[in-house]
Amino acid sequence: MKKRVLIAMSGGIDSTVAAMLLLEQGYELVGVTYRTFDNISRGCMEKEKGCCSVDSLFEAKRMSEQLGFEHHILDIREQFRNTVIRNFIDEYLQGRTPNPCVLCNSTIKWGKLLETANEYNCTYIATGHYARIGQENDRYFLRKGIDETKDQTYFLWTLSQENLARTLFPLGGLTKPQVRRIALEQGYEKLSQKGESQEICFIPDNDYRNFLATHVENFSENYGPGPFVDTFGKVLGTHKGFPNYTIGQRKGLGIALGQPMFVVAIDARENKVILGTKEELKGKTFYVQGVNLMKYSHLPEGLTVSAKIRYRNAGGLAAIFPEKEGLRVVFQEAIDSITPGQSAVFYEGNDVVGGGIIA
Repeated sequence: MKKRVLIAMSGGIDSTVAAMLLLEQGYELVGVTYRTFDNISRGCMEKEKGCCSVDSLFEAKRMSEQLGFEHHILDIREQFRNTVIRNFIDEYLQGRTPNPCVLCNSTIKWGKLLETANEYNCTYIATGHYARIGQENDRYFLRKGIDETKDQTYFLWTLSQENLARTLFPLGGLTKPQVRRIALEQGYEKLSQKGESQEICFIPDNDYRNFLATHVENFSENYGPGPFVDTFGKVLGTHKGFPNYTIGQRKGLGIALGQPMFVVAIDARENKVILGTKEELKGKTFYVQGVNLMKYSHLPEGLTVSAKIRYRNAGGLAAIFPEKEGLRVVFQEAIDSITPGQSAVFYEGNDVVGGGIIA
């Protein structure tokens, strides 16, 4: 008997090729696409990118029908709004910089995928992410995808043992050029050339500041101008409201100080944006909260890992120590822009040890 797999279909090349590969392997597929947000950004329309637009829902359905398996569109806009979007707004209003994709993966994608998989009697769930799954000592964990330029394990550190035990990543052992070639060989020339969206799906044209201004009541009145100060507290000028700034920002400050200055901290309570030099932007020690361990049920004492604090961050060697506040992370060398609200993900070689949110 073929095992049934619920596959998340976006209408893009990755999920479509993932479906092709699973069909070749003999699985019985059920496709699902979640309607999370009504957004058709200019980037989606002009560059034919797969994202969360209404058009992509019907493209996913069309692809599923062409490949010969059933497809369902599920409307979860209210849940998405009350979790991912609500958290995104709340974090910025507290002076933090959120990563909505991380929260979406745990609460929406895998949360709803498992629920829907059970409803349709599917043993596994599958997505087009570039990641692999390892298993050692009765533990499941993420392993980086073969294509390091596309590896998406950074966004998936919240997945539970149950999530991982039931997940298939058909693209984990492939590079992006190989995926494009598969689509072309299967007769999908237009799909093989399809671009990719780097935008947050619910932020039209990647302008989060405008999103906050239009979705937060009395935004300009409640989160208006305040002082730029240096690391000693000296007032340097006036900013436009702290939610408009992120740690590490240098451009768009609207202030000239005779040398390059960066946002090194944000004080939401006092409505202050602290500026400093490149050297003052660096740090070695921070805490992470909401930790999810993958490879180990308990951290080995004195474990040294490669810690990534941003998706495009190469990572740096660090020691991690369990404490009451969460995990204390100590880099061997100071690193730029440790940003509260972002994810810190810990690797041992290609294996994900775990991750957490920077406090």
